Formats: sequence, structure tokens, C-alpha cells
Amino acid sequence: MARIGVIIGLVLGAIFAAGPVLWMLSSSFKSNTEIFELPPRLVTDSFSFDAYLTILTTPETVRFFLNSYVVAGTVTLLTLLVAIQAAYAFSRFEFRGKRVLNVVIISVQAVPPITLLIPYFGLVVALKLYNTYPGLILTYMVFTLPYAIIMMTGYFNTLPRELDEAVRMDGAGSMTALWRILVPISVPGIVSVGIYTFMIAWNEYLFALTLTRTNDMRTVPIGIQLLMGQHSYEWNQIMAMSILGSIPVLILFLVLQRYFISGLTAGSVKS
Repeated sequence: MARIGVIIGLVLGAIFAAGPVLWMLSSSFKSNTEIFELPPRLVTDSFSFDAYLTILTTPETVRFFLNSYVVAGTVTLLTLLVAIQAAYAFSRFEFRGKRVLNVVIISVQAVPPITLLIPYFGLVVALKLYNTYPGLILTYMVFTLPYAIIMMTGYFNTLPRELDEAVRMDGAGSMTALWRILVPISVPGIVSVGIYTFMIAWNEYLFALTLTRTNDMRTVPIGIQLLMGQHSYEWNQIMAMSILGSIPVLILFLVLQRYFISGLTAGSVKS
């Protein structure tokens, strides 16, 4: 009976979590009038791809997706590049200021991003990076790097130091040990950090709204908000764009799920 109760609870939880997503998917194939029908219907009689065609054939909305891919992809690559080397240093070496740097990294994670909005806006404008890719990318990296460094440090700590020593005995240096030995066997940790970083950059709304001015620099979350007009909301297009905006992260998770789960748990214990 206890097991049946647990299964029923999990099924109800899954329905509760999936309900909004199913309604969003259903609404993307309806007209605005049908969305507000009473009683509501999950399956529509006039199934239509019009909302998706409008989104995918409008240059402005296509630009939103391009911007999100450029920003999120660049943030992910640069974050991994920096985090892997920083984590290797924290994991394998003792140096002056190491403890202070650890405290600073953790402290950055503890600061609510919204409190930094105005200072970052002023800094980006002063550096003439307002409404540019570098402005968004550098700002996002401030929030993605601390988590990435912490996670990768924990992962490297689980790898035996004998691997590094064996490489040094063969006459190679630390960078060879990192990129030729540790990185290839750290794929699960790298993938989990990469997916998390991509999700943060892809879904971020507040800084993307504040640090950009023109529509040719807006990202997908801002594009969805722009579909809410002054006098009417294009709900079917909003739902369609939300579905299209969810697909990249969903594909990443489904394809790399095996690495993602093992990467999250590998750094939680120390050998």
C-alpha cells in the first residue's frame, strides 16, 4: 500500500508539473479565441501551425533566436574554458590567497543579481558595451563562472592525483595533465556545468532587457515579452515562441542526460 501511495503521488506530481507545459503546447495550435473558450479544451478542432509559421518567418523573431544562440553558446564556451583551468588550480595547487579567492567566489553566488543591475548598467555604458554581444556575454559570465568553478573543483577533487604525477614523471607539464588526461575523463562534470550555464544564459531576462536597446540585440525571453502588445496579446504566438525557446535546452538535456546526472553527483563525495 505504501508503494502504491508513492506511485500515485509521483503520478499526480508529474501531471501537476506537465499540465502547464501541455496547455502551452495546446494553445500554440489554437486561435486566440479558442484559447479562452469555456469549458477549456486541450485538443482543438481547428489545429493550425499558423503561430509557428508567423514566428519562424518573421525576421525580427528569428533574430531573437540567433541572438540567444550566439550569447548562450559563447557564454557556455568561455565559462567552461575559464572554469576548467581555475578549478584545476584550486584542486591541485596551494598558493597565496587561495582561501580568499574561494570566499570571494562563494560570496558572488550569494549576492542577488537584481541588486547588481544598476551598477552593471553603469559599468557597461561606461565601457561602451551597451547594446552589444560582449556586454551581455561578460555580464552573464559574472554569474555563471562562480558556480562552474565550484562544481568543477569538486569534480577534480574526486580524481586521483596519481594521474597528474604519472604525467609529470613522463616529462610533461601541468597543462598537458589537465587537457590530455583530466579533461577527457571529466566529461560528465563538464557537460553538467555546460548545460547549467547554457540554461542560465538562454533564459535570462532582466539583464537582457536592461543592457540592450534595439530589437536586433534582443534575446528570446525579451522577444516573448514584446509579443504582448499595448492593446492585445498574441497568446498563440507567445505560446509557440515559448515552445520553440524551450526546445534547445530540452534537446541538450535529453541527449546528454546520462552525463548530466552523473556529473551532478560525482563531485558530491570525496574519494
